[in-house]
Amino acid sequence: MTDATVLSTTDPRVVRAIELIWREAELLDRKDYTAWNGLYSDDGLYIIPIDPHTDDFANTLNMVYDDARMRQMRVTRMIEGYAIAAVDAARTVRTVSRFVPESVSDDEVVLRSAQVLIAYKRGRHDIWAGDLVHRIRLSDDGADRIAQKVVRLVDSEEAVPAAGFLL
Repeated sequence: MTDATVLSTTDPRVVRAIELIWREAELLDRKDYTAWNGLYSDDGLYIIPIDPHTDDFANTLNMVYDDARMRQMRVTRMIEGYAIAAVDAARTVRTVSRFVPESVSDDEVVLRSAQVLIAYKRGRHDIWAGDLVHRIRLSDDGADRIAQKVVRLVDSEEAVPAAGFLL
């Protein structure tokens, strides 16, 4: 792991990772969940932990802990309209910023960032905020993929309402 104090967001590998994260945010706001799922590596994980301090996601309770199979099931529920949350889904606009590289290599970039999401549904705006960690697997052919995304909601230990969208 490289010392984070010398890592730069202008490193071309970091730029590629940031652009992938922004693409992910845009796909989620457009509700293009099939394309979103395609951004993940076959072994990629999408995680929303309850404990704001845990790194042992496999052995702690999470709001979401999706591997490829679970992500596909979630996408199917969102796009087929059987889930009430999907039928009456909120419109969202999210901003992902404050990128801080944790580690950078020719194969992988790990970035911390902040996300603020505004959801609008039935005349009401809700704010969802959290810290993100993306582990981006770089590819020589430019087909970079998300190997892991962790969303640490600022209010993860409180009662969180059903979202009807993906974070």
